[in-house]
Amino acid sequence: MACRITQLLIDCADPQRLGDFWCEVLGYVELGWEDGALEIGPPGIGFGGPQPTLMFIPSIEPKRGKLRMHFDVNPTDRDQDAELERLLAAGARRVDIGQTDAVPWHVLADPEGNEFCLLRHPVEAVESHQTTR
Repeated sequence: MACRITQLLIDCADPQRLGDFWCEVLGYVELGWEDGALEIGPPGIGFGGPQPTLMFIPSIEPKRGKLRMHFDVNPTDRDQDAELERLLAAGARRVDIGQTDAVPWHVLADPEGNEFCLLRHPVEAVESHQTTR
């Protein structure tokens, strides 16, 4: 037997703002609020599906330095250049963490400065199916 990642928790100053951003990026929807934290996930699936949900937990502690772990995302229905423009329009910004211009990915940050990378190659979208918590 093995485990699988079902939920990722992210401390943040503004759960609604960050949840809205990541819903736009990932095609997720709000699943609900619990004790001031916002959970988002794939539409029609929710917690326990093939993709992990994200929980944004309010925190007054500021982000300090580069994250030790980050998301890598791939486009599902367009090329990398078109997806980069979509992410920048959604509120992402380019960041420099020491990468060179020769890398085939883009290093970006979400509205609260959490780094993530947009990789080059498109991948297939995960199909929705209904599960319950």
